Amino acid sequence: MIDVAVTGAGGHMGREVIEAAADRDGVDVALAVNRTSVGPVAGVPVEDEADLPALLAERDPDVLVDFTLPDPSTRYVEACADAGVAAVVGTTGFSESQLAVLADAAESVPVLRAANFARGVAALRRAVREAVAAVPSYDVELTETHHNRKRDAPSGTALTLLDDVDEVREERDSSPDADRVHGREGEQPREDGEIGVHARRAGDVTGEHELLLAGNHEVLTLTHRAESRGVFAAGALDAAEWLVGRQAGEYDFEDAL
Repeated sequence: MIDVAVTGAGGHMGREVIEAAADRDGVDVALAVNRTSVGPVAGVPVEDEADLPALLAERDPDVLVDFTLPDPSTRYVEACADAGVAAVVGTTGFSESQLAVLADAAESVPVLRAANFARGVAALRRAVREAVAAVPSYDVELTETHHNRKRDAPSGTALTLLDDVDEVREERDSSPDADRVHGREGEQPREDGEIGVHARRAGDVTGEHELLLAGNHEVLTLTHRAESRGVFAAGALDAAEWLVGRQAGEYDFEDAL
């Protein structure tokens, strides 16, 4: 049995994590916090996030799962480092200085951070790397679609996929990262090697990512679509179970898989 702390318990993902934990053998929610007052979630009382450091010391959970915003997430991980609690972070949109704070925390406790906890996205990343290596001269365009309340654009998953493309191209061609062109307007002929990036926000779309490779009179598309946030909650709990007992350091979801 592992004890989990959940932040952002009043948000969509926080609720999903708590509900998924309630249905999973071997996982118990030791505490849940939120920045605003909300009622219990799946029978778990939700407490004030300002009390998180004291709650971590009192309840001594094994791992914290966080899907919130960069500023509070950074504070939560710092609190985990002080309390000796592992952290699984699904928050995206961190600045370089905030990422440095997470890296400092990982010197004290294991921190697993991922832009996406869907197993299908992990498979997509592998497929993208293989496809880009196989057709290195083809044009690349990436389109991502999310619900109308998502704050960061492009999504963290999209940025991860773009980094995968850059890494493969650099390994094969010893060339610098391609220019990322975010949307197009007016007269904008495509430059060699550029990557088009397009972010769409509409309705209640959970998340969709499509990488298009085109050249030599053919088109290849690689697509992942999440049908429910429960996919991410399940993956985050998989990561949490794997992370408990690991040495301090920075980890990725692919490590857990």
